[in-house]
Amino acid sequence: MAIEIKVPDMGESVTEGTIARWFKAVGEAVAADEPLVEIETDKVTVEVPSPGAGVLTEIGADEGADVEVGTVIGAIDETATATAKPAAETANSDDTAPAETPAEPAEAPAQAAGSGDSMDVKVPELGESVTEGTVGRWLKQVGESFAADEPLVEIETDKVTAELPAPAAGTLIEIVAEEGVDVEVGAIVGRITTGEAPAAPAPATPETPAASEAQEAPAASANTEHPLSPAVRKLVDEHGLNPAAIPVTGRDGRITKGDVMRYLDSRDTGGAPAAPAAPAAPAAPAFVSADDLPERAEDPRGEERVRMSKLRQTVATRLKQAQNTAAMLTTFNEVDMQGVIDLRARYRDDFEKKHGVKLGFMSIFVKAAINALKELPSVNAEIHGDEIIYRNYYDIGIAVGGEQGLVVPVLRDADKQSFAQIESQIADFGQRARDGKLTMKELTGGTFTI
Repeated sequence: MAIEIKVPDMGESVTEGTIARWFKAVGEAVAADEPLVEIETDKVTVEVPSPGAGVLTEIGADEGADVEVGTVIGAIDETATATAKPAAETANSDDTAPAETPAEPAEAPAQAAGSGDSMDVKVPELGESVTEGTVGRWLKQVGESFAADEPLVEIETDKVTAELPAPAAGTLIEIVAEEGVDVEVGAIVGRITTGEAPAAPAPATPETPAASEAQEAPAASANTEHPLSPAVRKLVDEHGLNPAAIPVTGRDGRITKGDVMRYLDSRDTGGAPAAPAAPAAPAAPAFVSADDLPERAEDPRGEERVRMSKLRQTVATRLKQAQNTAAMLTTFNEVDMQGVIDLRARYRDDFEKKHGVKLGFMSIFVKAAINALKELPSVNAEIHGDEIIYRNYYDIGIAVGGEQGLVVPVLRDADKQSFAQIESQIADFGQRARDGKLTMKELTGGTFTI
């Protein structure tokens, strides 16, 4: 019985795509849901799975051909017998000289997995208009086993952070995309084997350099042997680019839309038309990498750096845009201070006799603010590039009146000071502010201001 292979629905407003690559040749056996062909559009690259198990008997659209949604591009016979060699064997037989040597490393992962099958872990559809994400965190390491549907890796986008579950119980044998790497929908981020765990991860070692060289080779210069996708062709034609000059990162040396955009960003602006580049400005990252900023000395009192997820960066960008474009307002909240007033009235005289300084409200406010900052550490933090720096110290800025108006000297390590020390230092700040004797060092570096 023949089963038709059709171009699937690839998202709203997407009516056609380009055949990028066939994973199977006519005559090869295929399993149900096994990827058959890769189709590129101006928004996404999708892999079309096999609608059933059988043999690929017909390819109706060759690589590079444009096809509409719903078009029949091939057929599978459920009763036929496979006749064609698998692609890996064909490649080895054509390259006679090195055929003997690379064959063993290429088969090492499958052998290491015992009786299990090797499977790719791919980035799934992450929502409408989302074409890529960032590998946030691997929840499993190479050699670790897991159960079916157990989370393997987190993928962060500007809208959501998604966990990729294991398609079956098995063992992680390779991490293809490390943490922090941007990956497109459909990209392979790792590989697993089902069944027993590999006896030892050593066989993967000789494969790593070869795989690394294979990935680095196409990145050095563009490969123009493959047809350009509609999205890439549109950008190349609009900007008059030479595809051979664009460094590529796509699978098998294919030029992706991201490659073209990066090339346009890095190209000398003197030879590029300024007008087409303008619309891309709002899409530029709002946060630069902390590694690209001048080195910031770490405070010896203790700090913790945490990289912001794409979702958090997007939220921060939207809030800043709102601050720049929308009217701001001030809110007032009433607090019952009667308990504090009674406490101050009861101990004011004894406090002044013992410490030589009056007990005011400000020292109580400082202690209350510190307790709140300990419960909400993000309020005591700062943003440095794409990182949040959480500070384990509390330098509280205190607004005092001077001849030139309000100034804000900083009360260092306020959490370690007593009420008397805080009141004494605030009084000293007030006097020196009126005399104009505060130093610049005393007016900078606060983590929170009252």
